[in-house]
Amino acid sequence: MKIQKYKNEPTRDNQEEFIFRSKLPDIYIPTHLPLHSYLFENLSQFKDCPCLIDGNTGETFTYADVELTARKVTAGLNNIGVKQYDVILILLYNYPQFVFAFLGASYCGAIVTFANPSYTTAEVVKQATASNSKLIITQSSCVDKVKDFARENDIKVVCIDTPPEGDYLNFSELITSDESDIPTVKISPDDVVVLPFSSGTTGKPKGVMLTHKGFVTIVAQQVDGENPNIYLHSKDVILCVLPLYHVYSINSALLCGLRVGATILIMQRFEIIKMLELVQKHKVTFAPFVPPILSAIVKNPEVDRYDMSSIRMIMSGAAPLGKELEEAESVRLPNVTLGQVASVSFSTMNPFYTVH
Repeated sequence: MKIQKYKNEPTRDNQEEFIFRSKLPDIYIPTHLPLHSYLFENLSQFKDCPCLIDGNTGETFTYADVELTARKVTAGLNNIGVKQYDVILILLYNYPQFVFAFLGASYCGAIVTFANPSYTTAEVVKQATASNSKLIITQSSCVDKVKDFARENDIKVVCIDTPPEGDYLNFSELITSDESDIPTVKISPDDVVVLPFSSGTTGKPKGVMLTHKGFVTIVAQQVDGENPNIYLHSKDVILCVLPLYHVYSINSALLCGLRVGATILIMQRFEIIKMLELVQKHKVTFAPFVPPILSAIVKNPEVDRYDMSSIRMIMSGAAPLGKELEEAESVRLPNVTLGQVASVSFSTMNPFYTVH
């Protein structure tokens, strides 16, 4: 960390620098790699291990499955005309197809923007327009929100389920493509890979350009090196219940999980009983949460009927965790390490610190 100290007015002649260094060795951050290459850098070590579990269906995809499917999606995107730097709008809840589309876009140098499927038509159209989206990946129940915009702007719509009648594509057309059809693209570390939009709490929603290098750095700071901020490993089972259309979930559940070879258990949306069943069944070890989910766990008497002893660490973020809730959680789950992310922004994830 570098701090600049000035004497009187800051000029080059009177500027002093004080550099503070950790006693721990520097983390190697391969910022020259595109995001997908970084995430799958150690693929050979856990290619046959479970990568994604669909909590709704129980379907399991190994790391080899996910990496191959992502490349097939890349080829499929190329076949329908998606080019490097094009923006793809993902309008989905948590599904494996969200992950395949996200990684497939990275492979071909495209940019992903994602939106909440519960948005109104006007909100979705506004983001699609502002981001200059060239393709929309969604599900049939959301097609009505984008069909007029897609028709007026000659934009293709891909559905992960059976699409309604009309000129819509099925996601299966992408994942059955020949992976050898992947286009040759040169991706710069400074190329944008994700374009999330702010919630608009301090004004109108704004697109935030996140680069390959930026995401590699964020993930490396959390899980790489001799003293990672978050201790994750390939035997961990990560609960992905937070929406993937939020950067907190993308960071903490998906990207960190992929990097270390952990199993990522995907829930479409939060339902307390369903979540408890999945935690017990799949022996979840790491759970990124937000305070309302922790509050539901603390207050719901049904929790005592389920075995949650596999959880070793809970992360809370996106909002402050009050002292009262911290204490109640420590009583409900006494053997769990609880930590908070000081803040989660679109450009970084501030340090994770242990509460108890």
